[in-house]
Amino acid sequence: MVRLFRDRKSGGNVAKTRMVTQFGMGTSIRSQNYTEAAARGIRDALWHNSLNVADAFGFPKEAMLIEVEIGVQQPDKVDSDALLGIFPYGQPSVRVVKGGLDVAKPDGSGVSVIANVAIIVSFDMAATGAAAAGAAPTSSTPGQSAGGQS
Repeated sequence: MVRLFRDRKSGGNVAKTRMVTQFGMGTSIRSQNYTEAAARGIRDALWHNSLNVADAFGFPKEAMLIEVEIGVQQPDKVDSDALLGIFPYGQPSVRVVKGGLDVAKPDGSGVSVIANVAIIVSFDMAATGAAAAGAAPTSSTPGQSAGGQS
């Protein structure tokens, strides 16, 4: 599925193609740390798969567009900027929404935090394909290859 998005840097449209969706769950059992629960959820989602999507297409890993959505009961307590450092490459963006669970501790001393995480990895296929090929995208006419030979 190809979706058009506005690129924040250039202001132009980007045709993003979703390649991978990963899900994870993270907890903060004792410290009620929403950022740490989210970080554990991100790592959980990343560790579910070992996909070399960029390598498979011959794209640079830096071209990965990584959308992270985190659900916790208190979104304002998540430090989104701190979570960006978990990703060794790619272009991550983090969005925190109300979700997850706060489970009351039986002694009444607080809650255990559960964060749910979805990670979507996409590429701008036109730009990334051109970069991987080392040239600008070319067009072809029906019955003719991009190189001019039929």
